[in-house]
Amino acid sequence: MSAGYEVAVRAEAELGEGPTWDPATGRLIWLDILGMRVNTYDPVTGRRTVRTTEQHVGAVKPRAGGGLVLNLRDGVGLLDPDDTFRWLHHEPVPGRRANDAAVAPDGSLWAGTMRYDEAPGGGTLTRLTGDGTVQTVLSDTTVSNGTGWSPDGRLMYYVDTPTRRVDVFDHDGEHVQGRRPFVEIEEGAGFPDGLTVDAEGCVWVALWDGGAVRRYTPAGVLDRVIPLPTPRTTACAFGGADLTDLYITTARTGLSAPHPLSGSVLVIPDAGKGLPQPAFEG
Repeated sequence: MSAGYEVAVRAEAELGEGPTWDPATGRLIWLDILGMRVNTYDPVTGRRTVRTTEQHVGAVKPRAGGGLVLNLRDGVGLLDPDDTFRWLHHEPVPGRRANDAAVAPDGSLWAGTMRYDEAPGGGTLTRLTGDGTVQTVLSDTTVSNGTGWSPDGRLMYYVDTPTRRVDVFDHDGEHVQGRRPFVEIEEGAGFPDGLTVDAEGCVWVALWDGGAVRRYTPAGVLDRVIPLPTPRTTACAFGGADLTDLYITTARTGLSAPHPLSGSVLVIPDAGKGLPQPAFEG
């Protein structure tokens, strides 16, 4: 099954990523990792903003008290509503940068890293709480990517892109265990990148070099495919006042002849029903 797309934001982001709906402002947050830009988009007014960061930024999420939490090359930082920046966790590692991140139901941030050269086992997944406590969840990832939770919070879905799998863990509110394959992306269909979980517990995953977003049922059955003209589809998230519009980020990096929409943000209106996403507790 397919659905038509619309262009939400026409852009030329090198590595568009991290779409996140901020209900407090009614805006979509998205970023260009390599361009070091944090963007917002208001679908009602069409207003856009751009903020430049001083280093590569892998993910940006709203904070419960206002402001943003940023997964940056050298660690996780906090941006206050008055634009004051401070490090929550500063851990620079030569050759490593931040990548995707997600906020768990309890308000903690699960932040991924990867090496620039994508060396196997060179990345991590860590859990950070608002007081700066850091817990290493996975210490040997390669390209730590999409992370999301089931509606009841008892399952966590996770992508380490080169594995070609979406894995699932049991989640007790703070820890995960019992890692096992949820779905495997077949050869030639691209690589799993960012993901989101909808109100029915279905998992939507963007396919890098696959030019599509797929939806899988909680049983791991493929039940919807949305083909897109942009081969490097990076991530997806529900947004809009009713969380029914699926926003999709794309990239143009590494493409010798990128599609004119590569690097733009696309949207599938009325694609489904998303889950309200918690803000970071810090």
